[in-house]
Amino acid sequence: MQTDAAPRIPRHIAIVMDGNGRWAERRRRPRSFGHREGQKAVRAAVEYCRRRGVEALTLFAFSSENWKRPQGEVGALMQLFLKALEREVDELHANGVRIAFVGDLSAFSPELAARMQAAMRRTQDNGALRLNVAVNYGGRWDVVQAARALAQAAVRGELAPEAIDEAAFARHVCLADQPPVDLFIRTGGELRISNFLLWQVAYAELYFTDALWPDVDAAVLDAALAEYARRERRYGLTTAQVRAAS
Repeated sequence: MQTDAAPRIPRHIAIVMDGNGRWAERRRRPRSFGHREGQKAVRAAVEYCRRRGVEALTLFAFSSENWKRPQGEVGALMQLFLKALEREVDELHANGVRIAFVGDLSAFSPELAARMQAAMRRTQDNGALRLNVAVNYGGRWDVVQAARALAQAAVRGELAPEAIDEAAFARHVCLADQPPVDLFIRTGGELRISNFLLWQVAYAELYFTDALWPDVDAAVLDAALAEYARRERRYGLTTAQVRAAS
């Protein structure tokens, strides 16, 4: 139980931004309209985390499974990414936000991939907030690419198989240079992780809300952080051990 006067703030928050399509359908609008409205919630979440002193925010923008969606919706999402990069990077950079795109970027068009790389280079020295945008990302893909990197190192004679442990593996998954995920939030009322950051959320606190992503604002995020602050994070210890160490 948190007893400090100051609220406990998670260092790293990960969010599955679910509900854009349903939000639009309830208003009898195209699903692409919901994705555009969802961008406003992204801006609000970034500003919220920057203001509250969160170190890293990881957003699940486009999973490796999302390619299975209707071609028109996927195309609209790609155009939305391009426009967002054109419009948002200047403000993010001015506010000290460092952008990283996490996932297999090779599947995107050369133009979009180049824009992503340019945004990462431009903001790489910023330190107010690490904003990770997961695109063409899957947790299983992440684990496989880490295993492949370790196997290749072993084949080259750079790493003995018996030296492969959790610490070695953790150095090869995405976001290895950032704090572990403390708080995992999923919007839209679904109660699953959906192949997002499988390794990184092993000890995260899970928080689910019925709010659809375009409706997520400071009040919704306040509720998530308040619930996080109420939880006791034991990491396998007993309550007595945690209290004795605090």
